[in-house]
Formats: sequence, structure tokens, C-alpha cells
Amino acid sequence: MTTKPAAKPLDPRFSSGPCAKRPGWSLDALSDAALGISHRAKLGKAKLKEAIDRTAAILGVPADFKVGIVPASDTGAFEMAMWSMLGARGVDILSWESFGDGWKTDIVKQLKLPDVRSFTAGYGQLPDLGQVDFTRDVIFTWNGTTSGVRVPNGDWIAADREGLTFCDATSAAFAMDLPWDKLDVVTFSWQKVLGSEGQHGMLILSPRAVARLESYTPAWPLPKIFRMTKGGKLIDGIFKGETINTPSMLALEDYLDALKWAEQIGGLEALIARTEGNFAVLADWVAKTDWVDFLATDAATRSPTSICLAIVDPWFQGLDAAGQAKVQKDLTGLLDAEGAALDIGAYRDAPAGLRIWGGATVERANLEALLPWLDWAWDQVKAKAAAA
Repeated sequence: MTTKPAAKPLDPRFSSGPCAKRPGWSLDALSDAALGISHRAKLGKAKLKEAIDRTAAILGVPADFKVGIVPASDTGAFEMAMWSMLGARGVDILSWESFGDGWKTDIVKQLKLPDVRSFTAGYGQLPDLGQVDFTRDVIFTWNGTTSGVRVPNGDWIAADREGLTFCDATSAAFAMDLPWDKLDVVTFSWQKVLGSEGQHGMLILSPRAVARLESYTPAWPLPKIFRMTKGGKLIDGIFKGETINTPSMLALEDYLDALKWAEQIGGLEALIARTEGNFAVLADWVAKTDWVDFLATDAATRSPTSICLAIVDPWFQGLDAAGQAKVQKDLTGLLDAEGAALDIGAYRDAPAGLRIWGGATVERANLEALLPWLDWAWDQVKAKAAAA
């Protein structure tokens, strides 16, 4: 039986969203927030524009792309793009976990587009990327947050594509290299890799995406918060800090703090290095641990942010789905009660297992301190079940 560890992670928050705050964060970081004034006042607009500019600079977004802050987190940003631009061409949808499945549901059952091809794979796998037809619009997530499976790179995306690529990049932006020449619509939220607050989403558009907006009118009505054009022209103010609806200036201040921290540690290169270093800690442990393995079967597709682990112990595999779900609940509940790890259970639609965030705001030392607790908790739960 594994001995109970003596030391705990200094921060046990390994949630895959909202994610851990940046090292050293405190409420004092929000003291300069533009509270009690209009977001359309000079100060409010300046702070929104600052967030846009810092985002573009850190991510290396090309100068001719548009970067905007929009309502309702990554979901709002992606829905905004789909409802505003889809329908001009046939659509290819790639999905291999719950969020991609959600985009597929909206396209097929809500927008009811007539020409849709769907390429799917189960948790832990990627669909065949070679089947995609880039004369069509293409919908995909870069990183499957609920499966721990990402696309390995952008090589599969045609440089001479005729359609637009719509990339849900939450859990990837600020942690992985995004090939901007291969992407036309990119969305993400503040609460993932930079550990900021929820509510707002980022929408990044290539010149080709802007051209689609200005040349195509969908057949369905658009709610006010989805409208990005007026009189056939892009509402450029959205991408200069003039948000469509009222933003939280407190959440904005937190995002600005996270962006400044990212700049201070070395920008995108440093964020990626921290993320990959965190993943290496888990990968080394998985390699020598017989009761877990990565849910992603192909090493090239394993996410270094939303690290999803399958429990492969033969005893666990012999349980039915309800039994496996109970073991996961007991395991994560024990770790929570001990203050060793919070919110590391697999996503509700995914196979029972663990999901541990490895993004840049997590300290490597905390992950190293977590690992003995995982082994101890597993032994405790398995022994208790065997004695029952």
C-alpha cells in the first residue's frame, strides 16, 4: 500500500476551466479596474483596445487580421461566427469530443444547412483529416478540451483553400503554435490558458473572413449580439474596443493583468514552454504508472493543457459504466477532501478517468507534488472497493 504523502501542492487547483490564476495573483491586481463608468467612456474604450492589442501582439496575429472582444465566452464567439458566415458554401465538420459535437448539433439542427459532411471520432482519437475538402468551409476545434486530443499541427489545412476555416482555439491559444496563414476564424475565452475570468470571448478574423461577412447575408435573422456588419460593411468598432454589449470591466482588468504577466515572463514562447514542461511531468509519471494511460492513443495528438487520463487497471476495466463512474467520484472526492487536487474528474460526457490542467498558469512544482497523491488515492479507493 502506498504511503500517504506528507506534502501537498501549494495550489491544488487543476481545473480545466476556469483554470488556475497566474502565479502570485491577488485581488490587488484588479485595483486599477475602470469601475462605475461607461465602457464607452475614454478610459473604458482604451482598456478594451489595450486588451485587444496585447492579445494580438502576444499571439503574433498578422496585422491585417481583426481581433475583437465579444459576448458569452468562446461559445458566444464561435456561435457568432457560424451564424454570421456559414451557408455560403458546403460545410465539413470535424468532431471528436463534446464541444465539436456541439458545433455539429447547431449546424445541423439549428442552422439546418443543407450541405453538411461530418467526420467524427471517439474520445481519444482524431477523425481522418485527409478527408477534408477545402473548397468547403471547415469547422474544427484545435484542442479537444474534454478528450485531451488536439490536431498535431496545421499541415493538413490547404494553403490555397477556397472555403473558410473556423477554429475553436480555446485551450490552445497561448499554449500552442497557431498557424495564422491556415486559419480564418479563431475563437477562445479568457479563462483557459491565462486563467482569467469567464464571460467574454475573443474573435479573430482573417481578411478572407471579413470579405465573407461583407459579401454574404445569411438567410436567417441574426440577434443583435451576432451582428458584425451594417450596410454591407464590417462594424470596425467591434475590433477597436467598442463592444457589442456591456462588458465586465472587472473581468477585463483581470485579463489585462494576465496578459501583462504573460509579457513579463517572455510572451508566447515562455507560455508554451511552461505548458510543455507541465505536460512532461505528467508524461513521465504516466510512463511508469501501470494504472493510468493517456486517453489520446497517438502521442502526436496529446494535449499538453487539458491532459486526459484513462484508468487502465484491469479491475477498473472490468466494471460497468456506473461502477467506473463511482470509482472516479470516490477517487476525485478523496483528493478534494484531502486538499490535494480540486476538480480533476473527467468531463461528464467523456470516459471515466482524470483530467488535469497543465496550462501555463499551473506551477510545475504543484504537479510534481500532486503525483504521489494520485497513487495514494488510487490505492485507497481500490482497496476499499475490494474489501466491500
